[in-house]
Formats: sequence, structure tokens, C-alpha cells
Amino acid sequence: MAARTVEVILRTEIEGLGGKYDIVRVRPGYAWNYLIPKGLAELATEGAKRHLAAHLRQIANKLAQEKAAAEQLAESLRRLHLRLPMLAGKEGKLFGAVTPQQVVNLLAEQGYTLERRQIHFPAPIRTLGSHEVEIRLHREVSVRLPLEVVPAEEET
Repeated sequence: MAARTVEVILRTEIEGLGGKYDIVRVRPGYAWNYLIPKGLAELATEGAKRHLAAHLRQIANKLAQEKAAAEQLAESLRRLHLRLPMLAGKEGKLFGAVTPQQVVNLLAEQGYTLERRQIHFPAPIRTLGSHEVEIRLHREVSVRLPLEVVPAEEET
């Protein structure tokens, strides 16, 4: 017997599920107990789908502008090379790991305002040296930046 599902319209991007305004199928319990009460989605009735189609026509231009702004920001970010001083042991292992907030703070020093949730690491950064950081600016626009983790003593 196949599992029952319901269609919902997402009001915000949910990683692993879909983007804002996507119509997705989820299990009823997930929809009624989590997505809908938290305001993350609404039930995809025929009326809601018609309303969404009209709304998407109205905001198509705005979405294109957001994507263009994200592409422009990505082009600007590609020129950066980040250096992060961290405390480390003799073998080059960090005391802790690099966090997305540290990258956000580095970018803020350069004049860029981003959120922690936009920063992603391919793997946890726990050693000194060169690494790569992915910054997701838009659903279709992301940029990979080089991050040099250096010993904190060098930066005095």
C-alpha cells in the first residue's frame, strides 16, 4: 500500500524539500504538524494554486532581479581570498573547527552582509591550510571561495 501524501505550497526555502513557491508532496503528518503550523507552507488547494500562479506572474520580474543581484554579488565575492587566524596545535590541528559565523564575520570586515545559513563547508575545517567555502547566495547562484586558515600567532 502506497503512503498517502498531500500537496503543499512552500512559503520559504526548505533545504532538501524545495524552494519558495514550490508545490511539493509530503506526508500528511509533516504538513499538518510542522509545515503548516510554523507558516512554512500552505495546503495546495486549487484556489491556492490559481492564486500562486497569478502571484508568480506578478513577482517574476522581482525574482529575476534578485537572481541578477546575487550573480553580481557572486562576481564581487569571487575576487576575495579569505584569511582566518585560528589557534592550532603543533601538528596543525585546530582547537575546534571553523564555523560559518567566523566566515560571516570575515566577510563583514570586507563590507559584505551575509547570513550564517548561506555558508556551507564541503567538509568540516579542522586543520590549518587552504580550504574551500561555498556561499549560497540564491537558489541558482553559489560561489566557492578560498579560505586560508593560518596560525593565530602570525596575525600579531
